[in-house]
Amino acid sequence: MGKTTCARIFAKAINCQNPTAEGEACNECESCQSFNEQRSLNIFELDAASNNSVEHIKTLMEQTRIPPQLGRYKVFIIDEVHMLSTAAFNAFLKTLEEPPAHVIFILATTEKHKILPTILSRCQIYDFERMTIRNTVNHLKQVAEKEGITYEEQALAVIAEKADGGMRDALSIFDQAASFCQGNITYEKVIEDLNVLDAENYFQIIDLSINNKVSDIMLLLNNVINKGFDGGLLIQGLAKHVRNVLMAKDPQTLPLLEVSDQQRQRYQDQAKRCETRFLYQALKKMNQCDINYRQSSNKRLLVELTLIEIAQITQPNEEGDSAGRSPRRLKSLFKHLMRQAQPKTAAPQVAAAKPVASTPASTPVDAAKPSIPSSPSVTSQPSEPKKGVKLGGIGFSWNNLKGQGKPSKINIIPGTVSSAILQQKDAQFSQEDLELQWMAMCNRMPQELSGIATRMKNMNPTIVEVPKIEVKVDNALIKQEMEDFKGRIVSTLRNSLQNENITLEIRIAEQKEKVRVLTRREQFEKLTKENPAIDKLRQVFNLELA
Repeated sequence: MGKTTCARIFAKAINCQNPTAEGEACNECESCQSFNEQRSLNIFELDAASNNSVEHIKTLMEQTRIPPQLGRYKVFIIDEVHMLSTAAFNAFLKTLEEPPAHVIFILATTEKHKILPTILSRCQIYDFERMTIRNTVNHLKQVAEKEGITYEEQALAVIAEKADGGMRDALSIFDQAASFCQGNITYEKVIEDLNVLDAENYFQIIDLSINNKVSDIMLLLNNVINKGFDGGLLIQGLAKHVRNVLMAKDPQTLPLLEVSDQQRQRYQDQAKRCETRFLYQALKKMNQCDINYRQSSNKRLLVELTLIEIAQITQPNEEGDSAGRSPRRLKSLFKHLMRQAQPKTAAPQVAAAKPVASTPASTPVDAAKPSIPSSPSVTSQPSEPKKGVKLGGIGFSWNNLKGQGKPSKINIIPGTVSSAILQQKDAQFSQEDLELQWMAMCNRMPQELSGIATRMKNMNPTIVEVPKIEVKVDNALIKQEMEDFKGRIVSTLRNSLQNENITLEIRIAEQKEKVRVLTRREQFEKLTKENPAIDKLRQVFNLELA
């Protein structure tokens, strides 16, 4: 961008003894000649990146006391001034507040926001813009014609892009390329010298992706990697290429393309063949690949998958893994199967001839709903057939599966049973039954209650006197938390233990009643003391406690 170069030209011009009418240096006086011969005593340069301590600034400030021997001003150019430490800025601020009349400071930086506001408020600020690729190419053309070097405009565009807005860098790369190409700068030689991936690869990948030619893209990727280029570099370059194609679709954004005229025309031609939706989705997938590239353990596979997904964006929708779409949700798949299993004409239901299956034990969320009608008389009028298919109608139900291996508690044929058999309201239960149903209830609790469910698993409900149940908790916070849905706990226990008189008392345990929860290792050690055969079993099988 020429910050330091402009600072030197300015320092030379203000000390010129015979300036021109435009304010330019004459290049003939003693001051100009000493500057050109790099022996001027009026210009001091300091690289703040390597001289950023307080001592360096104090040494520089001491030289401001001496007036210039030749010329009017002493000019102090501090490059990369944002690298100065806070203490160095404060030491510099004192001199900057009251500078001598013969001293001018020029501060050059690329990160103005890092300079202290007290420093910025005492400076005149001039913002330099980066050189555009077009301006850089035009200047390199002038240099090439002056030096008698032949060139290709596309090669100069690659040099300008590599310089990233810096003319000094562009001239350095140009000089390197001219030596490598022996006075004839060609596109092939430049990309070989600068180790730049040929833009032709990007045009080919997009054309192949539009036509869904995944195999050809994989071969092209393999060729690029065999040439020594990184897969992440390919994705970054391809993302920039797609961005340029997107800009070329609209005449308003066409000036944003900083490329040669020949490249601009190629972008416009490819933009006509690409849909905007395809370009948007391709950019999104490449951005995600760029984010995950560093963390990926198989980087090539990540790049290949990204290119495959891009090539499938324009592929017609198909039922299959090759369609490039997200997999269908499991719930939707079940609905599809149930629709296939549903008969076209619903058969009439005869209530008096078909048994009614009992409902499973309710979870704490729906425990308040009764599982069986309390009335012994059930109407025999057939209900209206519902849409969908019943699991019982295709040979099994969840109740059948849960009831395998133990007698069915309730199997009602309307009009043939009494109210006593319909539901037991005062069934007796043991401590073992209570603990079993308590643990089953904890396991069925929904995800949002997972925290309290875990704490409830460590509680020991006890039977004070059937049907009165007592639970001891450690503190008032847990007690209040359980009191909030105590009704659902009681409803679930009444339903699973078949006793409508169950009551639950939650109280805070006294200090002597609190039992320390043992770790897994402590539990194992306790078991081995009670039963030494367990430890022998561990030794025989060479087991370790996880």
